[in-house]
Amino acid sequence: MIRSLVRCALVSLMVTRSLVAQATNPWTAIGTQGTALLRDFSFTAGGRLDTLRLHYTTLGTPRKDAAGVVRNAVLVLHGTGGTGRSFLNPTYAGGLFAPGMALDSTKYYVILPDGIGHGGSSRPSDGMRARFPHYGYRDMVTAQQRLLTETLGVTHLRLIVGTSMGCMHAFTWGWMYPGFAGALAPMACVPTQIAGRNRMMRTMAMDAIRQDPEWKGGEYTTPPRAGVRSALHMLFLMGSTALMQHRQAPTRDAADSVIRAYVDARIATTDANDFLYQFDASSDYDPSPHMDKIRVPVLHINSEDDEVNPPELRFAERLDARMPYVKFILLPTTDQTRGHGTHSLPAIWGDYLREFIGTLAAP
Repeated sequence: MIRSLVRCALVSLMVTRSLVAQATNPWTAIGTQGTALLRDFSFTAGGRLDTLRLHYTTLGTPRKDAAGVVRNAVLVLHGTGGTGRSFLNPTYAGGLFAPGMALDSTKYYVILPDGIGHGGSSRPSDGMRARFPHYGYRDMVTAQQRLLTETLGVTHLRLIVGTSMGCMHAFTWGWMYPGFAGALAPMACVPTQIAGRNRMMRTMAMDAIRQDPEWKGGEYTTPPRAGVRSALHMLFLMGSTALMQHRQAPTRDAADSVIRAYVDARIATTDANDFLYQFDASSDYDPSPHMDKIRVPVLHINSEDDEVNPPELRFAERLDARMPYVKFILLPTTDQTRGHGTHSLPAIWGDYLREFIGTLAAP
């Protein structure tokens, strides 16, 4: 009897929390979720899985032409540590997928996958830990392509939009599967290997975990909290910008409070092995030798205040010139920009995307 009452109370609490979440963010209840089971998946660095699980969410309805080819599919790719459903919030989805917006989901078939190692897709924390095959961006893009063709029946994309890691995936798609997507809109990255300060910050974050005695080569029984905490410190700095952080924390005590609250919130849900794999996946990224294969229209958007991709390096301008149909936009720093995180603010760049889509040939 007592157990039954407790069970009912827990169910009631879960329903209440769900209703509250939907009231504050109605996008949490939107979309059709599914899981693709990709058989016999081999990884570029070696290793294989009998079945790779790739979770996804779709919005809208696929529309086919007379030949049966889906012509309104749009692939939207998340950043490191994110998920496809992390886009479903009033700021991003409300500014991009809502009726009348650039990627109105009543017109487009929007596909939001969780990358390998992220969200509901196969990842080290499922049980394999450090025995999970090491994956790179090419593997992640291969899995996305198989999700589209084998599970969703999509053989052509109207557009790929990618943020941060998803930006790098968009460029990787461009050369690995030329012409599969009719256009690319990568945001917050550059089309060359991760080196310099960007790689140094990633290495410091990964080393912090590996050098924690509790990590134990990935076979930990007690989470290596000290290492993960240091890694999260570095992650915060990578995504921050001085102007925004000073407005957020204009005093010494406020600054201490903000960073500690950020780390305390993240550490409870961050698995050390998942974090390591996610950051190390970028090691094989380098589209620069293949830019001539990207012969579809490209809208490349970066931010002037992005600490991860500092504009003074001028990589974007130099490398984008190797593509025949590209428009590069460097968003100026304003009170509205958020450094690297500006990629998730359609209110700032949505009109550029709408204009870009308007230049594309009708499907």
